[in-house]
Amino acid sequence: MNLPVRTSNAGAALAAVLLSALLAACGGDKLDPVLGSPAFGVAPTVTVTTPATTPVASGVATNSTVTARFSKPMAAASITPASFTLACPAGTATAASVVYVEATQTATLTPNAVLPVNTLCTATISTAVRDSGGIPLANAYVWTFQTAPLADTTRPTVTLNTPALGAVGVSINSRVVATFSEDMNPATLTAASFTLTNTTLGAPVAGSVAYAPAGRTATFTPAAALAANSLFTATVTTAATDSAGNALAANHVWTFTTGATPDAVAPTVATISPAIASTGVCLTRSVTASFSEAMDAATITSTSFTVTDGGVAVPGSVSYDAATRLASFVPTAAAGFAASRPLVATVRSGATGVTDLAGNPLAADQIWNFTTGASACAAGVNLRSAAAFGAFGGAAGVTNQGINTVVGGNLGSTAACTLITGLHDAANVYTETPLNIGGVNGSIYCAPPAPGTTTTLAIATQARADAQTAYNELAALPPGLDPGAGQLGGLVLAAGTYTSAGGTFAITSGDLTLDAQGDSNAVFVFQSASALTVGQLATPRRVLLVGGAQARNVFWQVGSAARIEDGSTMVGTIIAPAGVTISTAGQTAQTTLIGRAIGLTASVTMVNTTVTAP
Repeated sequence: MNLPVRTSNAGAALAAVLLSALLAACGGDKLDPVLGSPAFGVAPTVTVTTPATTPVASGVATNSTVTARFSKPMAAASITPASFTLACPAGTATAASVVYVEATQTATLTPNAVLPVNTLCTATISTAVRDSGGIPLANAYVWTFQTAPLADTTRPTVTLNTPALGAVGVSINSRVVATFSEDMNPATLTAASFTLTNTTLGAPVAGSVAYAPAGRTATFTPAAALAANSLFTATVTTAATDSAGNALAANHVWTFTTGATPDAVAPTVATISPAIASTGVCLTRSVTASFSEAMDAATITSTSFTVTDGGVAVPGSVSYDAATRLASFVPTAAAGFAASRPLVATVRSGATGVTDLAGNPLAADQIWNFTTGASACAAGVNLRSAAAFGAFGGAAGVTNQGINTVVGGNLGSTAACTLITGLHDAANVYTETPLNIGGVNGSIYCAPPAPGTTTTLAIATQARADAQTAYNELAALPPGLDPGAGQLGGLVLAAGTYTSAGGTFAITSGDLTLDAQGDSNAVFVFQSASALTVGQLATPRRVLLVGGAQARNVFWQVGSAARIEDGSTMVGTIIAPAGVTISTAGQTAQTTLIGRAIGLTASVTMVNTTVTAP
């Protein structure tokens, strides 16, 4: 006969204390699915890496560090050069140092020497790595990446800050975020390099800083609520460097003003992709969710955003784009998801789910289903070494006029360096005058005479050859529709290939919108046998990206020359044999290209232009 077991209140209390102590000893901040308290017996996982795990990263700077973030606090003593290793090339051990930062749960491997160029490297985190409770990884975590032909000399920039410059009524419990143009070295983003000051009182604000590789974001979390109705100044200093050791060119400073109340409103999922119950989804498509407000990138991980197949988690990596508030899940397998399978995506709420910048979690889990098809998605074109260039002037040079030109990335030409004018990089000045000064955020590569060398010419020659290969691949794609009879202004286009029937494309009658429909890997290709024109004199036009569209996935194959008029905002990589002209001499309106201007034969000319290579 079974009798009920009774315990005294004192016994129950003692049991609770012992259980609490046991759980505390195990460490971690995950919730156990049964007990609801910090994870007990749950193995740690790697949630995000740089270089990225999927898709396999290419063009990785040879002077980069390698980082991995874990799902829970780890035992620092277990993360060593023996348990976190790099082989570059694969099979050849690379000497390196390893540091674990407890505040961000991130391990950073720094090679002792520059990595070899154009080489496939393999990073491995072994099961010797344990969490703070002694639980090891369930399996070794291994990923690969391909190094670039060049060392990375491009300085990072802050591309987005939250709250925005001049924002008013900011909630007093808000965090402050800086989003960067490239992967950063987490160790250089601290409360010393990212500061916040109460400008009204002239007093520094105490707080901590954490870097989220998945979003390339650094977040300053104040130690206490911000003072109400006060002016604040945020600063990211030049002590912050990218993963290759390049520092910001100058301090990035912005201000905002608080309101009187905290933010207590839960964020919501605004859009999802693929759509609920959709079928025939291509296998390499990313799964995405966009949010109603700015989110804390550190909470958007492969733990809080998952895809399952028959209840089993699909291995994948998760990233967050702060500009579009879009979280993306990409399967780890090179072939993508399994074919013809019903899958379930989940964005989690609660203590282990995603939160906004005030710490508010989703009110409820967002769960939806879709079914895969049998084929891979359309892929982009590999630019190879040309991807590192923001502007390339074929064999004719690159010219700048005006004092407000900035080129993000490298700049090059196979012409003599004397044909690079009105520009400078960190090392050399190329025929600048008081009225023609343009900065290059990377390096300038050209032919002798000095500062050109046989080495810089070889680099430029390879970049031009790689650009020609990419041009040929774009031109060889099967032709697509011409939805506006050559006029793209005013159109909203989904991903695909578009071909001008008349040989020219123009964006002059209105703005062009490219809608990725939630797929952050969606590719847009435009083929024109002759010319491309963006904007008109005194009538600038824009290319707008929505639905998760990325500038890195937009390509313009132009048979002759391309022109972007004053004040316009263009997006994508333009490759044109007869060169690219951006703005008009004497104009002061800033013209923007979020992409690349590549002339295969002729020059690139710029006037007060901002170029950002994605």
